[in-house]
Amino acid sequence: MLLTIDAGNTNVTIGIFEGDKIQTRWRLRTVHEQTPDEWGIKLRSLFAVESLPLDRVRGIVVASVVPPLETSLTEMAERYFGVAPMFVTGSTETGLSVMVDNPREVGADRIVNAVAALAKYGGPCIVVDLGTAITFDAVSARQEYLGGVICPGIGISVSGLFQKTARLPMVDFKDPGRLIGTNTVQSMQSGLYYGTIAMIDGIVEGMRAEMGAETKAVATGGQARLITRGSKWVKVADEDLTLEGLRMIWEMNRGR
Repeated sequence: MLLTIDAGNTNVTIGIFEGDKIQTRWRLRTVHEQTPDEWGIKLRSLFAVESLPLDRVRGIVVASVVPPLETSLTEMAERYFGVAPMFVTGSTETGLSVMVDNPREVGADRIVNAVAALAKYGGPCIVVDLGTAITFDAVSARQEYLGGVICPGIGISVSGLFQKTARLPMVDFKDPGRLIGTNTVQSMQSGLYYGTIAMIDGIVEGMRAEMGAETKAVATGGQARLITRGSKWVKVADEDLTLEGLRMIWEMNRGR
């Protein structure tokens, strides 16, 4: 079995693969101060729920944008699984040419997403990742990571409205069913939902104008299915894109 870990600013997503098939996935809150033993106890409990033995894990691969987690995850992997984890970095073989000013600035998750999207959907393509930030990543048919766009995420927008206004409540991100709200909650939900879709469609349309009309778009992340339901340009939601990209990169590198 292969254990894949996508450590983001808000959530840590974990997947278990048997060969090229994902068997199960879990999503945990990101806790910067979590110790190796706390990580190990959590994972041991999750494995037990699924009746999965820890000693069947033959490899661990991680994409992390949270440096404080990396030491804890390394110690956890070695102590509880007896495996040295592989972290995706700027020097990892991915099959992509990274065509940006400073490749080291690109988050590991964005490169991983690009690898998976190119393999699964072909190029040119755009990956829209709905995480703490909403990122747009452009990949050419020539296996080039061209760059992208970074915008505030949905959670940031929701909490910003609540924290910076005196009378607006905290609301769920959902489709209110109509654009014009008849109360404050509906109006906020409309602005968040339709505003996010309008931003995504506007940026994807502009990227397609630069990349070509044949460019595909795929969404991943926690709100991907909600977005694809209303988007003009982004119709494919792939919740396992990052985990599958980690599997692909691990397979490229395991013999090195």
